[in-house]
Amino acid sequence: MLSSPLRVAVVCVSNVNRSMEAHSILRRKGLSVRSFGTESHVRLPGPRPNRPVVYDFATTYKEMYNDLLRKDRERYTRNGILHILGRNERIKAGPERFQECTDFFDVIFTCEESVYDTVVEDLCSREQQTFQPVHVINMDIQDTLEDATLGAFLICEICQCLQQSDDMEDDLEELLLQMEEKAGKSFLHTICFY
Repeated sequence: MLSSPLRVAVVCVSNVNRSMEAHSILRRKGLSVRSFGTESHVRLPGPRPNRPVVYDFATTYKEMYNDLLRKDRERYTRNGILHILGRNERIKAGPERFQECTDFFDVIFTCEESVYDTVVEDLCSREQQTFQPVHVINMDIQDTLEDATLGAFLICEICQCLQQSDDMEDDLEELLLQMEEKAGKSFLHTICFY
C-alpha cells in the first residue's frame, strides 16, 4: 500500500465536463485530486455547433453560469451545461490551466490524445527539479455527460487499485492491461519527471 496519499490530476480541454466529473467522483472517494484544462480558452456549446461560447480561464464557473442563464436559460438547461457549471462551482471557483500549475502529482490522467500530447510536452519542457516520476495516462473519453461519468468511474477504479498497490511502478502496466481488457479501452502511458 502506498505510504502517502496518491496525488492525482485529471486534464481535459476546458476543465468543464470530463475532468470535473472525475474530480467530483475522486474527491467523494477521498482522493487528493485537482483538475485542469489545456486550451487557451474555455469553449462551451453555443447556439450553433460552429459558434461556441468562449470564456477566459479567469472566468469563474458562477460567472459562466449566470452569463448562459441570461443568454438562453432553456437551451443551456436542456443541453446540461447549467447543471455541469453548478456542479463545478460546488467543487472549485473556476477552471484552471495545467500549464500554469506547479504542483507535483503521482498520476495525471488525460481525457483525449491531444491533451495527453500537450501535458507530456509541457512536463518535458519544464526544468527538472526533483526527478520525481509522474505517470501520465490517457484514456479517450467522449465529451458527453454519460461518457464523462463512465470515464470518471474507470479513472476512480484505477486510482483505488493504485492506492492499494505495494509498488505502483511495478503494478501500473499490469493494471492498465487488465483495465484495457475489462473496459475495452486502450490507454497511452508514459513517465515524465519533475
